[in-house]
Amino acid sequence: MSRVLALKSSILGEYSQSSKLLGEYIAKFDQDQLTLRDLAANPVPVLDGSVIGAFGAAATGELTADQQAVVDLSNTLIEELKAADTIVIAAPMYNFTIPTQLKNWFDLICRAGITFKYTESGVQGLIEGKKAVVITTRGGIHKDAPQDIVSSYLKTILGFIGVTDVEFAYAEALNMGDEYKEKGLDSAKQQLSSITL
Repeated sequence: MSRVLALKSSILGEYSQSSKLLGEYIAKFDQDQLTLRDLAANPVPVLDGSVIGAFGAAATGELTADQQAVVDLSNTLIEELKAADTIVIAAPMYNFTIPTQLKNWFDLICRAGITFKYTESGVQGLIEGKKAVVITTRGGIHKDAPQDIVSSYLKTILGFIGVTDVEFAYAEALNMGDEYKEKGLDSAKQQLSSITL
């Protein structure tokens, strides 16, 4: 049975097209095998000095209560990632990049020696044998254009931790009028239906 980790990151709540597309897509999976994280409704900490300090202290085992809480959350997120066969990410484009909420998740799961390691030949991702499906929504049309930082960033960061099988479904032109919006959403649904897991 395929285990799925699904990540929502839109700040738009019930108005979010990426969340709606994600919901429709993951409905076909066994819900007992699904872990859903809404990173906007339940945000994880921003990577700052205290979070980095907690990760450093974890190596020595000398943590404050606050540091232990950060490390415990990071470990939980990583265990959810490791347990999944497929990661489904809803990633709307905000100001040409991913939402802060999704970036924060990556910052908490990218940990040297745990999800990646440095070797003499470069970085080696330690989260292998998984597939990622990215559902990305945009107000305009950006696919394959230089400003499509969302796609390049997600391919890079997922590959960094070892997830190299990544497929995208694009819903574009959502703010360019009803006709474009309908076509954009239909296109994304067709793309999703053709992705094999």
